[in-house]
Amino acid sequence: MRSYYSGPSTTPLLGATIGEALRSTSERVPDALALVSRHQGVRLTWRELDQQADELARGLLASGIQKGDRVGIWSPTCVEWTLLQMASGRVGSILVNVNPAYRTAELSYALSHSAVRMLVTAPRFKSSDYLAMLSEVRPTLPALECVVVIGEAPGGPADRSFEDLVAGGAAVDPQMVRDAESLLDPDDPINIQYTSGTTGSPKGATLTHHNILNNARSIADVLEYTDADRVCIPVPLYHCFGMGIGSLGCVTSGAAMVYPAESFEPETTLDAIAEESCTSIYGVPTMFIAMLASPRFGDHDLRSLRTGIMAGAPCPVEIMKRVVNEMHASEMTIAYGMTETSPASAMTRRWDDLERRTSTVGTALPHVEIKIADPLSGGTVPTGTPGELCARGYLVMDGYWRNPEATAEAIDSCGWMHTGDLAVMDGDGYVNIVGRSKDMVIRGGENIYPREVEEVLFQHPGVASAQVIGVPDERMGEELMAWVALDEGQTMTEEQLRGFCRDRLAHFKIPRYWKFVSDFPLTVTGKVQKFKMREIAVAELGLEEAAQIETA
Repeated sequence: MRSYYSGPSTTPLLGATIGEALRSTSERVPDALALVSRHQGVRLTWRELDQQADELARGLLASGIQKGDRVGIWSPTCVEWTLLQMASGRVGSILVNVNPAYRTAELSYALSHSAVRMLVTAPRFKSSDYLAMLSEVRPTLPALECVVVIGEAPGGPADRSFEDLVAGGAAVDPQMVRDAESLLDPDDPINIQYTSGTTGSPKGATLTHHNILNNARSIADVLEYTDADRVCIPVPLYHCFGMGIGSLGCVTSGAAMVYPAESFEPETTLDAIAEESCTSIYGVPTMFIAMLASPRFGDHDLRSLRTGIMAGAPCPVEIMKRVVNEMHASEMTIAYGMTETSPASAMTRRWDDLERRTSTVGTALPHVEIKIADPLSGGTVPTGTPGELCARGYLVMDGYWRNPEATAEAIDSCGWMHTGDLAVMDGDGYVNIVGRSKDMVIRGGENIYPREVEEVLFQHPGVASAQVIGVPDERMGEELMAWVALDEGQTMTEEQLRGFCRDRLAHFKIPRYWKFVSDFPLTVTGKVQKFKMREIAVAELGLEEAAQIETA
């Protein structure tokens, strides 16, 4: 039997845009709760969310934003993020998600590469002064015409406030929004999400209305959401998990979005579940680990939970079992995917037995095909045989923005998206991820390509060579480790290299572990053997127990 599975469905795909889906839900359940942003003290019904999205859409039109224009959003979780997503879906502007952890070089690349015309930004986040960073890079961004700041009077590089952007739409006839919407097609690109690149330059996965709306609706259907459900969304909105499966899943089902805080904190998330009577919880494994480890975990009544999704990184089996038993999420699921597949291609089901729900990533979602291919020949391997997981269907991205070469490498001539993950499929179509054929590290849900970090280290004048690997970690799934060879006569400390990286990389890309070496394990042809480096690191760092953690 070949390792091939097609997700069955009796429900047709949606042929709608994001704006149309929002309006449909607003008309169906206008007074049901749509969104709760606890840290902002905001509660909106579907009618109110729809109206405010329309007002912002008029503001975008008043500012000259049209179909196909790129509008960036650089902010932690907030109501304004979601309103901009919905308003973009109405006027057809392409929303560019900017990682809140980006530093100036990464910010400049994303905005320049996508030619963002308008950037909506928070003034700051944690230790990052966004406006100061924008002041530094704005002269290098000729396409950037307008910076809109959330929650603060404009200053520095900002041209106007978010409130001013909305107010500017008052002079625009509401019919203009309908006219703009009439020009849109579900297959139009509506979102660009940057993923770390293997050569140091991130790639912009370009997603359509059809991609992300149907993926979100499909998952909401699997979880059987109704307008009685309340979904706790502590995952960041700049990820497809948050703004796709999270926000759009609620748009298609009428369930309420609950944002516990501007970024994940275990206590505020537990508070939100208990106080808002959430029925579903989303998170990467590290979030669930942190919640279960909270000193206040036992103080919360979590019995309202019934389901949720753990995704974004390999899911430890024991953690999954604890979420089912101790957090009362008896129908908890695991989802597997990547940004390029909008994002989920496989998922366990609520009715699967606990063994399958904790040791596999499930089967293909409805309308999705999955196969396991031989990495060399490309042929579909027999069941039980490891190979590269490939996915095909409505969910495969439109392509990488302005990068046809990378697109052609990722999506073959038959439409299969090659994930780079090694997997095994059983006779019933259930998939287990066994490794990665591409050199990618997943740290707490963040995808990191070692080459990007290596290239930064290579910029240091005292570094002769550097190799970066992922090593197992009980909490984060994986951590980065850098092996560094210095130029002859050079001396250096870990902290000096961390400081060098701190100004050039997002915090999650800075290696936790460092090893100074004179050479690296090599093959006879001179290629670095990273698997041997990992074996050595596990032994030297005492990570044997973490390496044995079973994941789905």
